[in-house]
Amino acid sequence: MRLDGGVIRPTPSWPLRLAGAAIVVAVLAGVIAVAALAFWLAVALVPVAIVAGLVAWAAIRFQLWRARRSGRDFGGGGDLFTH
Repeated sequence: MRLDGGVIRPTPSWPLRLAGAAIVVAVLAGVIAVAALAFWLAVALVPVAIVAGLVAWAAIRFQLWRARRSGRDFGGGGDLFTH
């Protein structure tokens, strides 16, 4: 402490500065790794979503085909809750 009441801050040694820089680099690398994993997962799920959509579309078309074949009409225009 100085005579006027001020505090003298010690300057950190070079190993402490190097450790601080290493911690910052490690945290940034972790953030980038998590972001890359999230992006990879999202890109990997795109084909799954497309296939699921195609299967759902085919199932609806098949149900409509069966309904038309049996003489029922699901063409729309009516109330869905009165069938």
